[in-house]
Amino acid sequence: MKTISIFNHVLGPVMRGPSSSHTAGAFHIGSMARTLLGGRPKRAKFAFDPDGSYAVTYVVQGADRGFAMGLMNRPLTDESFFTALQDASESGLQIDFEIRKLKNSDHPNAMEIELENEEGKTLHLEARSIGGGEVEIASIDERPVLLNGSAYEGLLEVKSENAATIIQLLNDDQHSAQPVREETFIATSRIHFRRTESISSELNQAIHDNDNQAKIWVSTPVYFPQKGEPLFHSAAEMVELAERRGVTLGEISLAYEAQLLGMTEGEVIEEMIRRYEIMAASVQTGLDPNFKGLQLLPTCAGQIFQAEADGKLAVRSLHTRAAARALAVMHVDAAMGVVCAAPTGGSAGVVPGTLVTLAEEKNLTPETIARALLAAGAVGMILAIRGTFAAEVAGCQVEIGASGAMAAAAVVDTCGGSAKQASDAAAISFQNTMGTVCDLLHGMVEIPCHTRNGAAAANAFVNADLVLGGYPNLIPLDETIDAVYAVGLAMPSELRCTSKGGLAITPSAQALKPACCGSGCMSCG
Repeated sequence: MKTISIFNHVLGPVMRGPSSSHTAGAFHIGSMARTLLGGRPKRAKFAFDPDGSYAVTYVVQGADRGFAMGLMNRPLTDESFFTALQDASESGLQIDFEIRKLKNSDHPNAMEIELENEEGKTLHLEARSIGGGEVEIASIDERPVLLNGSAYEGLLEVKSENAATIIQLLNDDQHSAQPVREETFIATSRIHFRRTESISSELNQAIHDNDNQAKIWVSTPVYFPQKGEPLFHSAAEMVELAERRGVTLGEISLAYEAQLLGMTEGEVIEEMIRRYEIMAASVQTGLDPNFKGLQLLPTCAGQIFQAEADGKLAVRSLHTRAAARALAVMHVDAAMGVVCAAPTGGSAGVVPGTLVTLAEEKNLTPETIARALLAAGAVGMILAIRGTFAAEVAGCQVEIGASGAMAAAAVVDTCGGSAKQASDAAAISFQNTMGTVCDLLHGMVEIPCHTRNGAAAANAFVNADLVLGGYPNLIPLDETIDAVYAVGLAMPSELRCTSKGGLAITPSAQALKPACCGSGCMSCG
């Protein structure tokens, strides 16, 4: 069973939009590929399957720039993102992309990577971006592995006669995250390892003293390293533990994240407040009526927000304010600005729109907001364990549908509801969005993503109030998520982030032309 961190996989990464799978995921894969090679390459080639999602989106969603930033060891949030491909070329790093049938196209976001450094060392990787910025390296030079960026992890290849001694060296080291795993062949053994710290020079020397032909591939973490064991693996276990301890969903989630990442609860709260501040900043940026950078939509979030304030809409409503704020974040996300995935780039507006509005309405303290976000993160965590955040796999219901469920749980938690009530609010939110397709126009995270984020933020309050008011949810969160995932897997690929179905192929959608491709705007660089 997967181990999921709220910071690493749910309310994060802090990234540039528009897509956690395609922009942040590409960055993480580029970063891991660089460290597995042992440093910056001089040549890199990425290949995508024609039936996959990257083939359609790798340019318009900035995956090409994300790969470049990772390979050059630059932060994804750095402003040089917009000139990353040019910078790479000028610095002697050649990056190429091709669309061809892959040998192992086992995921819509699968890829093959070929790297070469200045000394002529080469590396061939198979990788996939599996949703929410989460990634996996599946093979190294045709050797099967499973690296996910949550530890110092990698592969050792040694002579079989030396394997036992080297395994003992690794297991005895205090930084081993888990016992190593060995695969034995006729003359060689492959040792898979995960560590909380990198292999020291002393340990590296000891390994080579025992086998001077040992090959080592090490990937450094792209997230907080996981140092502990999870407190629970399901919503049922989560609610039962919260009830047994007499705490809220936000409080049990705080204990979970602290134990998993080896942090104090105070450190978890502090980091969550930092992420909330990034969310709030993206709201403020996107509400600016002079904000620019969208390719299909005109900037409209600030106009809607002001119209509500002026009493020009049907009624004065926190639901509309939440929706406008969600749109504002999506303006920033679509323009490749800095957002916090929640749980993905394509759904990054819902939780900020809801929480900023709730904080304003109830004058919440930063600590209360942090616990509400942890409650939201717990719901996303259960989905990540049982399913996926990737619309390429299961449609928009696991992105914007998930963020709506997370936001509903956060509202319940803030209003004094129990862990079960927060879980139930999330469940009915999922039930109301089950089957939502991903049909983004022209491969861009703008239409219909913006309005779906807005509606989900407004509905978070409705679903929370239904449960707090007495609605008895009869299909628990675990079972609801399992049903959502099954429905998503049954969708044809045309309705899963390929822009080949739904609204994306309507005549009006086809007639739309991106307003700023190649003109030097924020989105196009």
